[in-house]
Amino acid sequence: MMTNGTVFGVIVAISFCHLLNDMMQSLLPAIYPDLKAELGLSFGQVGLVTLAYQITASILQPIVGLYADKRPTPMALPGGTLFSLAGLTVLSSAHSYGLVLIGASLLGVGSSVFHPESSRVARMAAGGRHGLAQALFQVGGNVGQALGPLAAALVVMRWGQSSLAFFALLALLSGTVLWNVANWYRHHGLTRLKVGGPAMTAGALPKGRALRGILILLALIFSKYVYLASLTSYFTFYLIHRFGLSVENAQLHLFAFLAAVAVGTVLGGPLGDRFGRKYVIWCSILGALPFTLLLPHVGLFWTGPLTVAIGLILASAFPAIVVFAQELVPGKVGMISGLFFGFSFGMGGLGAAALGWIADRTSIETVYQLCAFLPAIGLLTAFLPDVEAERRRSSVA
Repeated sequence: MMTNGTVFGVIVAISFCHLLNDMMQSLLPAIYPDLKAELGLSFGQVGLVTLAYQITASILQPIVGLYADKRPTPMALPGGTLFSLAGLTVLSSAHSYGLVLIGASLLGVGSSVFHPESSRVARMAAGGRHGLAQALFQVGGNVGQALGPLAAALVVMRWGQSSLAFFALLALLSGTVLWNVANWYRHHGLTRLKVGGPAMTAGALPKGRALRGILILLALIFSKYVYLASLTSYFTFYLIHRFGLSVENAQLHLFAFLAAVAVGTVLGGPLGDRFGRKYVIWCSILGALPFTLLLPHVGLFWTGPLTVAIGLILASAFPAIVVFAQELVPGKVGMISGLFFGFSFGMGGLGAAALGWIADRTSIETVYQLCAFLPAIGLLTAFLPDVEAERRRSSVA
């Protein structure tokens, strides 16, 4: 079991910590309406808050992952939670735009440590079921993202911005769990990660084909996360402006969308293990296109079901994309995980800033009319290499 089997206890532990991490961090966009009203922010300034958070994580995650590949540091896992604690503490008492940006940046640093190292742990504990392990790890984050707006609607909207300090205490719980995970990582995980490593590297694709595959996967991440940024950052504003919903009701709609994202994520990993990751990527990115095209043109009754369908379909791609990329560049689990988590954060941040700029100069409805075409980038999936076929050809040669 400790050598070859799937260690579900470890996977569940990091998934739970992913839930806590992303729930704490999703409180930031959940309080945007309050921050916008209290500080008199424009949509562009709201987008810059997301950019500060996402870019901090985007730049640091590949660096953390590359460093961990060369010099594994298990205790970085519990240590990283201190940045999330500090970020929420700052945000709980931030009454100036500068402090909001500092708090958002601290949250980004916490993510930059947590995601690449935890993704490495998921692969260590996978026992060959890499898609399932990555999906179970990722779904914890999606559930946490879904709980953030719900927590904001039930707690933050009632007791105000200062209640964020209560959620900061969850970082201490996460740190305790991750301390135990770090001990397993140090004593068992590194050995498991090395098992099969030489064989994987021997069957690696030529650098040119692998690089082409990585660039295509990054383009797919761009389409997915810019579209998701339009919903996570601005969906509540869209519902309030177009349909006259209250902030609380809009947050509940956002919760339904994020819950669908969680379900889609947990389905995507095992489906990729069984049917092939390329097929899951095809269906996930391109399959959302009909629904995104319809969304800007329907009333409130259909807006909810359409956003749930979009979240369910789009989310299934990420575990398949990460594992596909890890197979393209074997032996660089931390770097690849950091690159893709970081790039997704960066694209989400840049997308939020750009979409806020567009909303200020046109309308919030225009944002969704433009973003509707992003899933068409999924056509690039046709040019992804067939990893298994390429490896078979390499081994025969």
